[in-house]
Amino acid sequence: MKQEYTITVYTENQIGLLNRIAIIFSRRKINIESLNTSPTEVDSVHRFTIVIEETEDVVRKLCRQIEKQVEVLKAYYNTNEEIVWQEMAMYKVPTDIIATEVKVERLLREYGANTVVIRKDYTVFQVTGHREETDKLVKILEPYGLIEFVRSARVAIIKNSKGFHEKLKEFENAQPPEELIENEFLNQQEEVFSM
Repeated sequence: MKQEYTITVYTENQIGLLNRIAIIFSRRKINIESLNTSPTEVDSVHRFTIVIEETEDVVRKLCRQIEKQVEVLKAYYNTNEEIVWQEMAMYKVPTDIIATEVKVERLLREYGANTVVIRKDYTVFQVTGHREETDKLVKILEPYGLIEFVRSARVAIIKNSKGFHEKLKEFENAQPPEELIENEFLNQQEEVFSM
């Protein structure tokens, strides 16, 4: 059964990688609902946060395919219950509506809206939350002359994760094999060639 998944991809910061990852989705005719790229807590490592609606089997295969890209360090997928996530939305409304309609001001406070810009002809508010909340506020503001609306891509943190920084430390601290087993055949060949 299809459901919403958030794919988190840790990568090196390389030109062209975003295009190659997008091609993986387009070849399979999978629509990306949201895409965000950002630096991480580790220098030179970037995070892609990709939201899609698909079956778990398809998402698992996608992550394996993404990990085949040279610059990709690791790809994870999670349901909405396994992550903490937010989106940011901005709303532009006529300033005179805010001044005259007490109901609008009360609604904006109820949704935790912060004022970003106040101009003579318009005011811009910013709200963070889940998509359902930001969409609901759009519908509420439409009758009051909503001029413009924009929403950011999802940002997400995996709940049960120590962070990729800790994973990198584990990789760095991993002990090499205790003893290297030499190939006797290669040693014999080297002796023959050195004669």
